[in-house]
Amino acid sequence: MFNNVYRLVRPRQIIRTTTTVELEHDLRVTVRPLYLSICRADERYYAGTRDASILAEKLPMALVHEAMGEVVADPSGHFNVGDRVSLIPNHASKVDDEIGDNYLRNSKFASSSEDGFMREYVQIEPERLIDIPDNLKNEMAAFVETVSVAVQVVRRLESSITSHKDSIGIWGDGNVAYITAVVAKEFYPDSELYVFGKHDEKLGYFSFANTINIENVPEGLNIDHAIEAVGGRGSEAAINQIIELINPRGSIVLSGVTEELVGIYTRQVLEKGLTLLGSSRSTRRDFEEAVSLIVEKESVKLRLELMIQNVKVMRTIQDINEIFDEDINMPWGKSIMKWEM
Repeated sequence: MFNNVYRLVRPRQIIRTTTTVELEHDLRVTVRPLYLSICRADERYYAGTRDASILAEKLPMALVHEAMGEVVADPSGHFNVGDRVSLIPNHASKVDDEIGDNYLRNSKFASSSEDGFMREYVQIEPERLIDIPDNLKNEMAAFVETVSVAVQVVRRLESSITSHKDSIGIWGDGNVAYITAVVAKEFYPDSELYVFGKHDEKLGYFSFANTINIENVPEGLNIDHAIEAVGGRGSEAAINQIIELINPRGSIVLSGVTEELVGIYTRQVLEKGLTLLGSSRSTRRDFEEAVSLIVEKESVKLRLELMIQNVKVMRTIQDINEIFDEDINMPWGKSIMKWEM
């Protein structure tokens, strides 16, 4: 049958391309996207703020890697027609349990190295789908992927953390930092959680943590372990402030994405015996843990509901352009597309 794919061909220009999908001879699951969530990576492609050579390499491409939908057909027999599912954007060609699909160099990723989910139908392997429980509403299910990324970050921290974990700091006051803080609060309920940022109005959302403006850090404050979720030009200052404040043998997880080289004060890294770990994207296990956290922990669900700031119905390409422009200018929270394309 025919399938409409909505691809970004150049900054701020999206076109519809008609392709076909085979339902009878393909063992992949056919899913109709229902709700999609925009992230900062989508914004950078849409606005053209990525390097010109990268845009030339990647475009045309359908955007969005955060999505939920309903099953239209499943010849593999894993799902029933009408089942609600969350889509996993990571597409691994092989499995390595020790490394993880998200770190394999030959893995592809929706809206980065292959088309994202801005499509009428998505044909996808059954192992890349997660059942959505009845008590998880569609708008929140749309950004389970972001929660799974936060789970991966905290799991990375857990892999190297020492028994000294009285305090954990998170640098950043944006969407990813907020969701990471929500997850860290559940993993480490007995630890003091500090969030360091530079926007007091954004820090106001972190009511469940100790918030500190990076320009006014209390004298003598130290933390045991840290997560950097700043990215961009601010990541260098954030990482070095972490190195300054962290206790010896602390672990630092780096999760903020930057295209630029970052200078790190390595003398202090060596003198304190610090561990730096990178974290990117997520695995199926992270998705499963993310869903469990949301449906089993009322505090997590309530805190994540605050993220839903902008929900719009998509019926035309103009609707898509408008919500992307709104999202770029929105200081905090998630924009959700109710996908009726």
